[in-house]
Amino acid sequence: MIETRIDRRFAKLKAEGRPALVTFITAGDPDLATSQAILDVLPEAGSDVIELGMPFSDPMAEGVPIQLATQRSLAHGHTMDKTLQMVREFRKKDNDTPIVLMGYYNPIFVRGSAAFVKEAREAGVDGLIVVDVPAEADDELCIPAIEGGVNFIRLTTPTTDDKRLPTVLANTSGFVYYVSVTGVTGSAAADTTAVAKAVTRIKSHTDLPVAVGFGIKTAEQAEEIGKYADGVVVGSILVEAIRTSLDDNGKATNQTQAAVTEVVRSLRVGVEKARK
Repeated sequence: MIETRIDRRFAKLKAEGRPALVTFITAGDPDLATSQAILDVLPEAGSDVIELGMPFSDPMAEGVPIQLATQRSLAHGHTMDKTLQMVREFRKKDNDTPIVLMGYYNPIFVRGSAAFVKEAREAGVDGLIVVDVPAEADDELCIPAIEGGVNFIRLTTPTTDDKRLPTVLANTSGFVYYVSVTGVTGSAAADTTAVAKAVTRIKSHTDLPVAVGFGIKTAEQAEEIGKYADGVVVGSILVEAIRTSLDDNGKATNQTQAAVTEVVRSLRVGVEKARK
């Protein structure tokens, strides 16, 4: 597979001796214009890799904050076409920061996997995280993604044992996403000791970077997780920052973008302190 922005970014950060800050927002939340503005400013605020959520009506792996973000986006008429257009607009200003689309298979399936991968790659997408396509169904989306030059990033969890892990990692590229808790997004805090052991175990099976997500909400947590992981993934705290900035009618205010960037800057400080 050809080298991607994800490969280059993790290699650069490894040379610098620090983990990546990976930030998640839901495309179209709370509305298209505000979401685009937030997306565009994330690198300046401190994001090294961006996960852009593809809104879907049944986000089974998500906790309440991201479920509500998805509902806000869909209520404003967000679509997959608009998500891809957001990436195109982002690429007009930033051709270096990796973007990973994260979500569920249904919206991709209806477009056709090969067609979707081609369109996503042309828009400027670097990777996919699709949580409901297991390794046994690699021919559905993973293989078309690889053939189309898009990284396919898989999740591993505390219940992914050494027998299962090689199957999960077989066609994974870009990085491995370790889910640090048994539950949905935003449901619990990550156990640093358990994360350290899990990252070490995963790295014994692969040379890919390992990013850790779920349950990371503060700069202090990001610093602790970043001591062991190649990337620290944050999402629920960012979409919650959006929610709490909205007015009584659920509309964006002049504080919405700033609310997100303030949290990202704080988390970036934590990540940068991780290896010092």
